[in-house]
Amino acid sequence: MKAVRVSTPGGIEALQIADVPEPVPGPGELTLEVKAASVNHLDIWVRKGLPVAKYPIILGADAAGVVKETGRRALLSPTLSCGTCEFCASGEKPLCVKYVILGEHRDGSQAERICVPAENLIPIPDTLSFEEAAAAPLVYLTAWRMLISRGRLAPSEDVLIWSAGAGVGVACLQLARLTGARVVATASTDEKCERLKELGAHFVLNHAREDVPKRIRELTSKRGMDVVVDYIGKDTWVKSLQCVRRGGRVVTCGATSGYDPAEDLRQIFFRQIEIIGCTMGNNKELLDALRPIFEGRIRPVIDRVFPLSEVAAAHRRLEERAACGKIILKP
Repeated sequence: MKAVRVSTPGGIEALQIADVPEPVPGPGELTLEVKAASVNHLDIWVRKGLPVAKYPIILGADAAGVVKETGRRALLSPTLSCGTCEFCASGEKPLCVKYVILGEHRDGSQAERICVPAENLIPIPDTLSFEEAAAAPLVYLTAWRMLISRGRLAPSEDVLIWSAGAGVGVACLQLARLTGARVVATASTDEKCERLKELGAHFVLNHAREDVPKRIRELTSKRGMDVVVDYIGKDTWVKSLQCVRRGGRVVTCGATSGYDPAEDLRQIFFRQIEIIGCTMGNNKELLDALRPIFEGRIRPVIDRVFPLSEVAAAHRRLEERAACGKIILKP
């Protein structure tokens, strides 16, 4: 079968459309015939040589398709864990030391078929396309854990979402609107800014030409934001600390521009800012995040759909930050 594989980390040239052996389900596993798989920044990090990844590896954490053994439509939960440690027993599997993300620690979903434990396959309604279903798991799970579970976003609060046109940013915007919070979103182009307004952001700032901390002070009468969502890292971290109110929360799940920002620790302890790190989420959080999608209250936003053979073009679009919403691959 065909799959997107990386054997040796590197640039775009490291992507291979490879002929790989058909997967064989093990005990308790089922086979998903993949109809759509999404592309995430995780794929770029793994392609470039994420230290915890094992090569060669098939990329991809998200997918949707038809379960070969049952004929049912399903999406793929992107994580596995040991199931027995104290964190797994408490339902907090993201803290498990054996936490496994598909496409990072083991072969992923950007293939014609994938075998996974039966509990990783979640039935999807007929009203949801395979492309929309494939766009949902990783980013909505991450967004739910950041904003709702750990960020504790309340209906009366203000939230700033940096680079909200990214997949997880769009998910954060939609979930924040569902809570009743006031959303300030940023983007780097006027086109993306207009799209974010269409998606429901109350205020949109072009961070390529506007002084975001200054504009936040103006919008909040110098108070600052209750919650700031920052997965950009080095380029925005200091500004995030300037934008958040005294006693507010900064939540982060990534560092696409760099993991080593300069910061003034006095900003954190004098102003009693809460820094909250997140990675993915647990099974309940995934089901909670999927519920409003399954009920039709929100719909995943698709930027582009590429055939599997054009995965290089998909990576370029993501690296150039041209996308607004999710990029999908179709085997």
